[in-house]
Amino acid sequence: MSIDIHPTAIVEDGAELGEDVSIGAFAFIGRDVSLGRGCRIHQHATVTGQTELGRQVEIYSGAVIGTPPQILNFNDDGTSRLTIGDETVIREHVTIHTGSPAHGGLTSVGKNCLIMVGAHIAHDCHVGDKCVFANNVALGGHIVIGEQVWMGGLAAVHQFCRIGRHAFVGGGAIVVADVIPYGSVIGNHAHLAGLNIVGMKRRGFTRKSIQDLRAAYRMLFAKEGTFSERVADAEKHYSDCAELIEIIEFIRSSKSRALCLPE
Repeated sequence: MSIDIHPTAIVEDGAELGEDVSIGAFAFIGRDVSLGRGCRIHQHATVTGQTELGRQVEIYSGAVIGTPPQILNFNDDGTSRLTIGDETVIREHVTIHTGSPAHGGLTSVGKNCLIMVGAHIAHDCHVGDKCVFANNVALGGHIVIGEQVWMGGLAAVHQFCRIGRHAFVGGGAIVVADVIPYGSVIGNHAHLAGLNIVGMKRRGFTRKSIQDLRAAYRMLFAKEGTFSERVADAEKHYSDCAELIEIIEFIRSSKSRALCLPE
């Protein structure tokens, strides 16, 4: 199995290259980088820092991956690093930073993600598998995003927010609070506009699961009673709805941010 490196590319001593790696013209690969089998680094892309790419990751032109976090007086003790999962595609001019040592040092992006043109993923973010970020999505530091979250173009997320699995963030939304799993948020500042029913249907959720979750959602965000009372009522009436239980666990595990709520 061959490795194809363009003569104008720079690959520093110490970089680990798997089988069938391709590195285009004027690309730069740093000494602490590990590229898994079949990775494709396009022309003028930069992969640096303590960065590990899984199998068949594709990095397009102008992307800069693995640079230090944007933190005043940053001092790398050797733990600042980045991992990107198998078959993830990073399009043109995306930037992804390594983590901060004070918070474990790791930024991670999952498998089979698509990160479109100009998006930014800051230090200490953790992005799940099969996420899709449209052009110019911006994530602040310390954000946790579950699997199969889709984000529209120009959406931005405040640091320390969490976005649950299968959620949808509309284009241009400014997210300053946690987004429940299966939720759909829009606006500036973003508010909860309902459930991501389209995404659930596309991903094969059963009709019963969707119907039960819709009913439980209406109970959760009704006008009567306190929020804690409505959570308890929804849990009692829909205890066999796994998706609702996931939402309730997400709500109860909140530590640093409020929830996105309906207007």
